[in-house]
Amino acid sequence: MATEASMFLATDVVKTYSKSISHDLVEELKLPADFKWGTATAALQIEGGFDQDGKGKSIWDTFSHCEPSRTNNENPDIACDHYNRWEDDVELMANLGAEVYRFSIAWSRIIPLGGRHDYVNEKGIEFYNKLIDRLLAKGIEPVVTLYHWDIPQELYSRYKAFLNTEEFRADFENYARLCFSRFGDRVKKWVTFNEPYIISIFGHHSGVLAPGHNKENGFDTKTEPWLVGHTLILSHASVVKVYHEEFKPAQDGSISIVLNGHFYEPYDANKQADIDAAQRRLEFYIGWWGDPILLGQDYPACMRKQLGSRLPEFTLEDRRLLRKTAPLNAFYGMNHYSTKYARALQDPPADDDWTGNIAESSENSEGVEIGPASGVLWLRVAPEGFRKLLNWVWDRYHLPIIVTENGCPCPNEEDVNVAINDNFRQRYIGLYLDAISRAVYDDKVRVLGYYAWSLMDNFEWSAGYGPRFGIVHTDYTTMNRTPKGSAYYLRDSIPRRRKASSQ
Repeated sequence: MATEASMFLATDVVKTYSKSISHDLVEELKLPADFKWGTATAALQIEGGFDQDGKGKSIWDTFSHCEPSRTNNENPDIACDHYNRWEDDVELMANLGAEVYRFSIAWSRIIPLGGRHDYVNEKGIEFYNKLIDRLLAKGIEPVVTLYHWDIPQELYSRYKAFLNTEEFRADFENYARLCFSRFGDRVKKWVTFNEPYIISIFGHHSGVLAPGHNKENGFDTKTEPWLVGHTLILSHASVVKVYHEEFKPAQDGSISIVLNGHFYEPYDANKQADIDAAQRRLEFYIGWWGDPILLGQDYPACMRKQLGSRLPEFTLEDRRLLRKTAPLNAFYGMNHYSTKYARALQDPPADDDWTGNIAESSENSEGVEIGPASGVLWLRVAPEGFRKLLNWVWDRYHLPIIVTENGCPCPNEEDVNVAINDNFRQRYIGLYLDAISRAVYDDKVRVLGYYAWSLMDNFEWSAGYGPRFGIVHTDYTTMNRTPKGSAYYLRDSIPRRRKASSQ
C-alpha cells in the first residue's frame, strides 16, 4: 500500500525534475469544434469559511485537526478563501476564457448536520445560487459534483455514513433532491460522486484520507472498502433514478459519475501473467464501478473470483435498479493523471488485498520509466497511456467521455516567479490534448471536453498545501491569484485546435 497511498502524502513531493527520457514535442493537434474546456475544483479544497454562515463540520474538518496531524500540520479552515472571494474567481475564469467550471457543493454547508430530517442552511443555498448565477452571466457552464469527499461529520457520528447502506442512501437522496430542486433549473450537468475508488480505498483501507480507517487503527480492511463501494454504487443509482423521474422532465439536464484511474501497462510485456495483471488491475480499479453503474452488471468476474464473500452481493431489487439506471448515465467522467506498470505477484494475495494481487510501479522489467516525474513522484508524463485508457473506457462502456480532471504539479511553485513559467505543465497539458486528438480522430473515441485540475493551487488533502496543481498560483498569505503560463496556454491552444478541425 505504501506506493499507492503516497499519492496524497507530503512525502511524495519532489523539488527537482525527473531526468528520465522525455516524450515527443507537442503537436497542437486538432480538436472537435464543439469540444469544451474548463477548470475543476472541490469545495473542501478551496472554499474555506469552515464555520461561516452556519456551515456544519465535515469529516475533513475533523480529520485535518487530528493530533498528531495527519495532514502535514495544515488544514483547510481558510484554504483559498473562495467562499469570500468567489466573485473575483469567476471574473478570473472569464478572463482566461474558461467555458466550463466543475465545482462541488459542500453538503454540510447546505445541510449542516447532513440528514434527511435536519434543517437546511439557507445561507449556504444562497452562496451556491449566487455562484451559479454569476457563472452563467459570464458565459461559463456550471458542472456540479454532489459529493467530493466531505460528508457531514454528524452522519459519521450517527451511523458511520457509507458503512450503513440504507441510512446513507436515504440521506444522500434527500441531499440530492435539495440540490436538484434549488439549483437544477440552471445546472444541466450533475455528477453524483467524485472518485469512489479513493473514498473506499484511501478512506477505508490505507486511512490516508478521511475518515482515516485502516488496519493499524483497528478497522476491518478486509470488508470495509467493499461495503463502502457497494453503498456508493447503489446510492448513485438511486439518485440517477430520482433525477430522471422527478427532475429531468422539467429541467432537461444530465447526470453521471466521475471515476478515476491510471492506465496500466504490463511490467514485462513478454509475460502473459503481467499482461493479465494489467487488465485485472484496470478491472479492480475502474470495472469495480463501471460494470455495475454503466452496464447494469455484476462486479467484474476477476473481483468475484479473488474476493469471494468479502464482496457484497447485489439483491434482485438492486440488480433491477442497476439495469434500469445504467442507460440513464449520460457521460463517462474521467479523472486521469498518469500510467503505471502492473506486475503479477506469485504468492497468494493478502487477506485484505485490494489490487487484484499485483504490484504497481513507474519502472518496468527493463528499468525503463513510464515517463518523467512531475512535482510528485507518482504522477508521470505518459500521454500514450492516456490515449489507451480513453480507448479502454470507450470500448467497454460506449459512453461519450468528459475528461473531468487532468493536470500536474510542478516543483518549487510556492515561488510565484517560478510558478508563472510552468513550461513542464504546459507541455504535459499539450501532450495530453494531443492524445485526446489521436483518440478522437484516429481511434474514433468520442471525447466531449477537458477540465484542467485545478483552477488554482489549493489544499491538497493529506499533503496539505505542498503540491500545487493549479493553473493559477495562490499566495496563501495574501490570497492573491496569479495565472500561470498554463492558464494562457489553455486559453489560446484550445480555440486554435478547434479552428484547425474546420479547416
